[in-house]
Amino acid sequence: MGTVHARSLEPLPSSGPDFGGLGEEAEFVEVEPEAKQEILENKDVVVQHVHFDGLGRTKDDIIICEIGDVFKAKNLIEVLGLKLPNLLGRAEKVTFQFSYGTKETSYGLSFFKPRPGNFERNFSVNLYKVTGQFPWSSLRETDRGMSAEYSFPIWKTSHTVKWEGVWRELGCLSRTASFAVRKESGHSLKSSLSHAMVIDSRNSSILPRRGALLKVNQELAGYTGGDVSFIKEDFELQLNKQLIFDSVFSASFWGGMLVPIGDKPSSIADRFYLGGPTSIRGFSMHSIGPQSEGDYLGGEAYWAGGLHLYTPLPFRPGQGGFGELFRTHFFLNAGNLCNLNYGEGPKAHIRKLAECIRWSYGAGIVLRLGNIARLELNYCVPMGVQTGDRICDGVQFGAGIRFL
Repeated sequence: MGTVHARSLEPLPSSGPDFGGLGEEAEFVEVEPEAKQEILENKDVVVQHVHFDGLGRTKDDIIICEIGDVFKAKNLIEVLGLKLPNLLGRAEKVTFQFSYGTKETSYGLSFFKPRPGNFERNFSVNLYKVTGQFPWSSLRETDRGMSAEYSFPIWKTSHTVKWEGVWRELGCLSRTASFAVRKESGHSLKSSLSHAMVIDSRNSSILPRRGALLKVNQELAGYTGGDVSFIKEDFELQLNKQLIFDSVFSASFWGGMLVPIGDKPSSIADRFYLGGPTSIRGFSMHSIGPQSEGDYLGGEAYWAGGLHLYTPLPFRPGQGGFGELFRTHFFLNAGNLCNLNYGEGPKAHIRKLAECIRWSYGAGIVLRLGNIARLELNYCVPMGVQTGDRICDGVQFGAGIRFL
């Protein structure tokens, strides 16, 4: 049996309404055994050591691998994540995640079963409740649903077939939300079938030096029930080429289209969004395209492209060590997001997507966080700004996994 020993960090003095200050008087305080559960759940913790009884024959490296996430926990909720590997003896895994906050509570229960001898073929079932807040649209969305998916390889491609049924609740984040957003508020039931294909020959998913990536996604909603009906297609293409002087040239192109089925218009929760440090740099997050009273409503069609040159830092500080995680970054981005009249034909669609192109250029520094994510700090010059677009002229910070 394992016992987790942790210490609590008492709330620190606040230096303002939005940020906490690290005062010198802050100190570690032991958690009292009689403290109330709701208080313990909100306290930060530092895991000091974990003690196990009855594991005399089990090697230390196996135990460390299994409980490694406990030492990374920042609060008691994270300490109580629950994983049951090899549940039925054939590498099955059950995972339960739970998070509690003052504004929202989310949870997820998943069951994963691989095919014996071929882990690339696997089946999973998920139950979840998740709440998201989208300030660029003054929108709050709560999803409660379940999904089942099967993943399998074919030659050099990876495929995933998925069914998802989700009860969606949309609401306004503030009283100042536009009428267009208020009109979208309410409940909907989406049942959809989707297919994803991936071809990935890159040497790394974060700042690759060579190789290519192609992702194609299709989703059909309404065929298996629900009150939401549409066909949605999107793709992502990336090419990487290593050049002289340890530099890398990269080109990316994204695109997508959503076609409503029937007379009901598309939902704000299903449309595409564009803009921000991970797509068209120099513009605020998801702040390009159709909007109403400052709330961005998304679009049914979009494209975006990017050209990048990554080079080592000038004078190569920290060469062979920590400095190798940093790269100098020069970029050029362009794209557009709009709604289409599907009765006009392909030529009219191309003309619409070619109008009012937003683009930007700039330079900055990129930090690679292993194979997990990357951070960017860029100086951006936005161009082609249209009325209603929200820009970020100058220094812009971005973090994530998927970048244009």
